[in-house]
Amino acid sequence: MRFFDLIPAPYRLLAVGMTLAALAIASAASAWTVQDWRYGQQLEQQARLHAEVLNQLALASAAQQRTEQDKRLALEQRLSISEQSHYRVLSDVQRDQDRLRDRLATADVRLSVLLSATDSASGCAMPATPSARGVVHGSARVELDPAHAQRIIGITDAGDRGLIALAACQAYARAVSTPK
Repeated sequence: MRFFDLIPAPYRLLAVGMTLAALAIASAASAWTVQDWRYGQQLEQQARLHAEVLNQLALASAAQQRTEQDKRLALEQRLSISEQSHYRVLSDVQRDQDRLRDRLATADVRLSVLLSATDSASGCAMPATPSARGVVHGSARVELDPAHAQRIIGITDAGDRGLIALAACQAYARAVSTPK
C-alpha cells in the first residue's frame, strides 16, 4: 500500500494541491536565494569597480593638482628672481642718481647745455680760455644753475624709475602669459 492510498479520497486532491504548492514555494524560495546570491555578487563587483574608478579619479586629480602646484611654484620662483633683478637695477640707478645729486650739490660736477649754433652770443666755437678740466673744441656750452640741475636730475630719476617699473611689469606680464 502506498502513502497516497492512505489519504481519504476527498482530501487527496487537497494533498496533491498542497504538495504542488509546497514544491512551487520551495522552488521559488530556492530560485530567490540563488538570484539573491547572483545579484549580490554583481552588486559587489559593481561596487568594487566603482570604488576603483573613484580611486583612479582621485589619483589623477591629485597628480593634476601637484602639477599645477609645481607650475605655480616655478612661476613664483621666476617672478621672485625677476623682482630681485629689477629691484637690484632700481637700487643701482637710485644710488647713481644720489651720487650725481651729491656731486652736483658739492659743485664737483656741473651740468651744461649746448648753445644753439645760430646763437649770436656764442660768436665762435673755440672757448676764449681753456679751463682746468680740459680743452674741448666744439660747440659752446652753458653751465646750469645747481638748483635747476637738481630738478633735472630729479626728473630723470623719476623717469628712470618709471622705465624700470615698466620693464618689471612687462617682464611679469610675459612670465604670466607664456606657458612653460
